[in-house]
Amino acid sequence: MIGWLLLLGLGSHWAVAKESVKIGLSLGLTGRYALMADMQQKAYRLWQRQVNSRGGLLGRQVDIVIKNDQSQKGLAPALYEELITKDKVDFIFGPYSSAITLAVSGVAERYGYPMLAAGAASDKIWQQGFNNVFGMWTPASRYTLGFLKMLLIMEEDKLAIVSPDDSFSKSVGLGAREWATRLGLTIKYYQVFAKGAVNYQELATVARQSGAQILMMTGHFEESVAMRQALTAIHWQPRGYLATVGPTLPKYLTTLGPVEVENTFAVSIWEKIKDQGSIKGGAKEFAKNFEATYTISPSYHAATAFAAGQILEAAVKRANSFNRDKVREALFTLDTYSLIGRYAVDRTGVQVKRFPLTIQWQQGKKEIVWPEALRTKPPVFTPIK
Repeated sequence: MIGWLLLLGLGSHWAVAKESVKIGLSLGLTGRYALMADMQQKAYRLWQRQVNSRGGLLGRQVDIVIKNDQSQKGLAPALYEELITKDKVDFIFGPYSSAITLAVSGVAERYGYPMLAAGAASDKIWQQGFNNVFGMWTPASRYTLGFLKMLLIMEEDKLAIVSPDDSFSKSVGLGAREWATRLGLTIKYYQVFAKGAVNYQELATVARQSGAQILMMTGHFEESVAMRQALTAIHWQPRGYLATVGPTLPKYLTTLGPVEVENTFAVSIWEKIKDQGSIKGGAKEFAKNFEATYTISPSYHAATAFAAGQILEAAVKRANSFNRDKVREALFTLDTYSLIGRYAVDRTGVQVKRFPLTIQWQQGKKEIVWPEALRTKPPVFTPIK
């Protein structure tokens, strides 16, 4: 009798363990995307703890399984296959970077797993005719539109746009060129270069010789830093320098120092200094919890990962089910707010209700300079030092 009771007790324990909701993803915890991936990993763990403290998803505890794709698009698809077929995850989140998300999107489609793209914006992802990739960021082709509108209003013309040849960076650069032309701005120089194989000082010199007054670098962390250092090396002081991704991270300041970062513009999805969601004080509360847990300030990459958890939670509640077909339909029809702002997609999965911020480093701090409704400081276009 005692033996049977022990077996029943063990069976009950196993049943509880089996009932956890498993969510899988890969992140580039090593390699070129490690800074951004680490931010996302931290935020996913924070969301996991918070949602479980509230009772989990529909009463089931959440278990997030994260694998290291080493920032390599060639490794990630096999990891997602493993998550789905061996780890038996219930849901997946997307990896960091557009190139890697593009690589794994076919796996999500093949197995019918809806995937929130919490680290990708390249337009190519949503041009494949798939039904399982849901954007959280403004498509890359529209990334710099706010900055360009601001230039138009401030009567700042004569642009140079340089882009590495990865999927995201090219999409941002091409979109910037198209929108700048539509807005009547003058493009003095446009160049796509091989990622990891360029002389930044030579690139900056050609941009300066073109007569450009605003330089836009549509890359990741390494490109944003390398180009800023190149500007110092050739003693060029354009009236504005914008870079994507890099200047939003705390390491941009610690790498370059307060003098070199001053007046750098960047596109950001979220900043802790201003609420972008529907909950008053939500941005500061998230930042406070993140900093208390990890002793580092969160970037928009972290905020997006946390928001992915919130959106999946909302979709599961809308579906009142863990059935992936029902959750997929909920993700298509949701019109809601998360930490980073509004979420709603069209029938291809493209995000249609989010807009990015334009920030600028001023006196050692990131300030929102666009849109005007969220502005914390006006933009500065004096030559950078």
